[in-house]
Amino acid sequence: MRLIFLATAALASAAAVRAPRAAEPAPAFSWEGMHIGVNAGAGFPVSSGGRLDGFGADAFGLAAPAHDRAGASFGAQVGYDWRTGDIVYGVETDLNFLGLRRAATGLFASPAGPSGHALAADENGNYFMSLRGRLGYALGPWLVYGTGGVATGGWRGASTLLRLPSFALYHAPVSQSSRMKFAIGAGVERALSERWSARLEYLYLNQQLQTRLFENEAAPPFTARQRSEAHVLRFGLNCRFSPREQMSTTERGAGGAGAQARRSDNPDEARTQGGGESEPAEAKKEEATATAPENFNFHWQTTAVLQGYPKFPAPYSGFFSLPPNGRADVGTTTDLFFGMRLWEGAAAYFNPEINAGHALADSVGLAAYADGAVAKVGSSAPYLRFQRWFLRQIIGLGGSASGQDPETGGYDETLQTAQNQLAGKVPKDRLTFTIGKFAVPDIFDGNKYAHDSTTGFLNSAVNSMGAFDYGSDWWGYTYGAALEWKQDRWTARAGLFQLSQYPSWPVIEPRIGYQFTAVAELERRYELFGRPGAIRLLGYGDNGYFNRLDEVVNAALASGDLPPDAYGPRPRKRHFKLGGGVNLEQEISKDIGFFLRASIADGRYQSIDFADIDRSLAFGFTAEGGLWGREQDEIGAAMVFSGLSSPHIRYFALGGIGVSIGDGAMTYAGEKVVEGYYRYRLRDGVDLSLDYQLVGNPAHNVARGPVNIFGVRLRAMF
Repeated sequence: MRLIFLATAALASAAAVRAPRAAEPAPAFSWEGMHIGVNAGAGFPVSSGGRLDGFGADAFGLAAPAHDRAGASFGAQVGYDWRTGDIVYGVETDLNFLGLRRAATGLFASPAGPSGHALAADENGNYFMSLRGRLGYALGPWLVYGTGGVATGGWRGASTLLRLPSFALYHAPVSQSSRMKFAIGAGVERALSERWSARLEYLYLNQQLQTRLFENEAAPPFTARQRSEAHVLRFGLNCRFSPREQMSTTERGAGGAGAQARRSDNPDEARTQGGGESEPAEAKKEEATATAPENFNFHWQTTAVLQGYPKFPAPYSGFFSLPPNGRADVGTTTDLFFGMRLWEGAAAYFNPEINAGHALADSVGLAAYADGAVAKVGSSAPYLRFQRWFLRQIIGLGGSASGQDPETGGYDETLQTAQNQLAGKVPKDRLTFTIGKFAVPDIFDGNKYAHDSTTGFLNSAVNSMGAFDYGSDWWGYTYGAALEWKQDRWTARAGLFQLSQYPSWPVIEPRIGYQFTAVAELERRYELFGRPGAIRLLGYGDNGYFNRLDEVVNAALASGDLPPDAYGPRPRKRHFKLGGGVNLEQEISKDIGFFLRASIADGRYQSIDFADIDRSLAFGFTAEGGLWGREQDEIGAAMVFSGLSSPHIRYFALGGIGVSIGDGAMTYAGEKVVEGYYRYRLRDGVDLSLDYQLVGNPAHNVARGPVNIFGVRLRAMF
């Protein structure tokens, strides 16, 4: 934790203190700016293997085999550094192959008696990733530094445990690490030329600490704790890009958010116009037009949210109910955004993310999540995930059909530096192709007044269509491809995205095209009484293996196996689930905007990856602080009405559970949310927000609630 806080403090300091040193001669090698490189070396295991513990009268400890051995390590890294005097500090992330771990197999005698066990395991995932802070001292062409941060990566393969002589068979699925890991070390780097440098680096890698379960339907299970640690020694080669190569907006503290899942609008730069590219703000048109294109950029953002509620009326509770006796939770999300131009019109983007803490009640008990800014997967210790990595290609289609562009005086459009967006001119009429790992709302269902849980509304059903059941893992991301066709007054978008492997499952379907979401959207921009607005029509279809709710309920009633379980191991059939909606934004005045979203989904089928909502209506207003002399502040108010289909009502009334709700019984009335927030600008790049949500009929249940939810959000960005 200290390492993470130190790294965050270093980034915050860099964002706050950027005054240039006066009349100081530039060093031969500055060590500043973005660097990208490769590395190769070797890893040496420190401790590995594990221990298996049984339950019941025959409990015993069984040492799991340790077949790890020294192996090769190679990979790539990208980072950003600042310099103050001879002190160099920064942040770096890497992805590496590490050939240490081997599958654990063997025969073992039980210490508790004459019985024995045979263990067989599939191959393990041999890789690691880290996000580390760096602090060093420059000695001419040399840099000596220490580094430390969070690590992740790899998995234990599916394993089978055979008990002898009874031949009872136990199975454990593929397992990823369940605890915080870290990497800490030091290195020395030598400048080779004005741009290139070489390094020798040592890391102590705590790669994996897992708890997994070996299960047998007719016998007590076994738990397993497995550990992997290693020394890593590696050489590296870096190519460095001086901050002078970055566009001048970086020097004046430009930030902003590109397209992000539930966090993509940033009032500091520009309102998102419903897609992966942000439009230039009015006040900065002339300045942005005069700037040069970026070859790379780096941005950072941390958001912490504290939410809680007092005790509320609840005659009963179920497995996925909001706890009625009051609760408070705090969670944080820290994102780094690296972007780099590859060739004409093409750029690559890479977003590591550290999550810690918990969203309110671990995001259960409400159909519309109360906290869209914090990961639904809570953890008391920080953990690292690489949420986005994608390639974006822009292809020009010639001049504007209406002639000269009134905004820029030409056929080009100027994009500003932002998260997941490089600054520079792009053709006004263009195709934009995005492929890789990202979130569906990065491209679709954008709205300049309600789309970003880190700056605006917190409730997820305000910031996106409540009935938009798009493919994603538990963190909101998936693998896919999208195409955008932009013209003067309209934009058409289409995309294909992988569903999760099973409904409401943390893992994305590994077979490309086997289960997928198809999405199409048409956006029309217009003016109403001289004020700009936009309307978007969206449709989607989920093609995959999931359940029809009536079939689940009828089977449960016929067998007497209640409550019905649509998310259990019963066989699933291939179905096609349709849905769609309308999304409207309208400027009322220079400082006031209105938005509306209405959506509906085919409620005959279970909710797959997003929320237990079959129809939704959300609308509201936002007002910027220029109205009361605080130009950087913002206030917002919204209402959401959500409902369920008849098959869903029947399923929940019999005690079924969904993606996030399940009270054990339910009297249906539809969920209602009223939300208001005020965002106060503490200083450049730092906001404090107060948020209030009143939830009636939580989880669509008239017997419980209402719930008063109070929230505080602190956001810092660079």
